[in-house]
Amino acid sequence: MFKFLYLLIFVLCSNLAFSSENKLYFIEPKDGATLNGPVKIVFGLSGMGVAPAGIDFPNTGHHHLLVDLENLPDLSKPIPANKNHIHFGKGQTETILELPKGKRTLQLLMGNYLHIPHKEPVISDKITIFIK
Repeated sequence: MFKFLYLLIFVLCSNLAFSSENKLYFIEPKDGATLNGPVKIVFGLSGMGVAPAGIDFPNTGHHHLLVDLENLPDLSKPIPANKNHIHFGKGQTETILELPKGKRTLQLLMGNYLHIPHKEPVISDKITIFIK
């Protein structure tokens, strides 16, 4: 019961700033940043809410972090789960990762309650960071 109430309050609050356009982006790190590890990554989202995987609620999804991918995964299927496709199915909006030294690319992709990208995919711009 408490989980449902928490989710309802969270989703409603997440949608107070509703806009007609969904936008997914990185709050940090910034594109081109040179960082020491571990790296704090903070996700930004507007126009929709965040809900854990398994919760089918309108206009919500959860984050997936794509690391060092040349191409997006198949957007008609569940997003894979591996070191290059990191799932945040509990509804997390930030993480701290230990990434290998060198040039890294990061991109965010929202998935629905089944980890499948939305009919109109919500994807961030790809950013490049450098790990010392």
